[in-house]
Amino acid sequence: MFKKMLLVLAMVLMVFTLTVSAAEKKTYNWKLVETYPTGIPWHDTALHFADTVEKITDGQIKIKVYPAGAIVPAFQVFDAVRNGVAEMGFSFPGYWKGKNQAFVAYASVPFGMNSLEFTTWMIAGEGMKLAKELYGKYGLVPLLGGSSGQELGFFTAKPLQEVGDLKGKKLRTVGWGADILKDMGVSVTPLPGGEIYLAFERGVLDSAEFSTPFITYPMGFQDIAKNVMVPGWHQTFVQNMITVNKKVWDSLPENLQQALRIASYETQMWEIARSEKGNAEAILKYKNEGVKFNKLSDESLNKLRKTTKEYLDGLRKKNDFLDKVLASQEDFIELYANWKDLKSGVSAYPYEDYMSGQHYE
Repeated sequence: MFKKMLLVLAMVLMVFTLTVSAAEKKTYNWKLVETYPTGIPWHDTALHFADTVEKITDGQIKIKVYPAGAIVPAFQVFDAVRNGVAEMGFSFPGYWKGKNQAFVAYASVPFGMNSLEFTTWMIAGEGMKLAKELYGKYGLVPLLGGSSGQELGFFTAKPLQEVGDLKGKKLRTVGWGADILKDMGVSVTPLPGGEIYLAFERGVLDSAEFSTPFITYPMGFQDIAKNVMVPGWHQTFVQNMITVNKKVWDSLPENLQQALRIASYETQMWEIARSEKGNAEAILKYKNEGVKFNKLSDESLNKLRKTTKEYLDGLRKKNDFLDKVLASQEDFIELYANWKDLKSGVSAYPYEDYMSGQHYE
């Protein structure tokens, strides 16, 4: 009798072991929809993330990337993931400001942090904790999707150095920068990336911007206008976020959830490195093609900074969660300023430039 019980127990353990092994080796075939077409370099960022996930999970999670329009239009990515049309999404959070203004704080803030500072706030500060709270309201789990540096600025036919020169012109931009410029008398339209060139070429737009030098260069705006109004005050960092349907996320074992987090951190740093190098290379290309960079006057920058504060103060009064996110960012900026000021005197410039007085960023 005892031998029979041992035999039964052994069989039960064998079945349990086989069941656990099968569960551990289960393959997940996911769809990722994005807001970008294939011609924009951020499509490569989504592909990089998908490839990284497959490698570090040893093929347990396979992600097929679908560019804008392949399954859903660019501006339907958020709802597609939320509603289970796709397991994952990849997008610029500023596109979702109509759902909650707090999403824009995770895309780019005018006169805000740079990519390294934002990434530090996300990982070592309160950023990701607050992001989980925000996205969780909509049944989504957020992951870092790459940060591309400061945006370039606005392409214009004539050299402009005063923000007032944009008044009455038709300009493409998104996020809070769009609303701030609207308040200053500029006609703004938030066209998706794939539609900008044609509108600019046909004169539907007088001025256009999309992103950083590296991301924008392939879009060919320099063929239409040879001047750029800089700096890119409207978006000092450009953050993409990866979203996962929360029900799908919760169905994953903990080790695969961690693998996705690790892949997102790797993608964040990969994008920062790729973009910063690419930004510098793109500027040389622009210069070789005759593009001129016209710096806004200090008066214009101060006016924009003041208008930005007034605009954001107004938004914060209407949205408690946005107020909490921006307060956290401001606390970090104030903290980091202690170190930022002290270290800036040894910024890396060519020897001759440094010796001639170019010490600070």
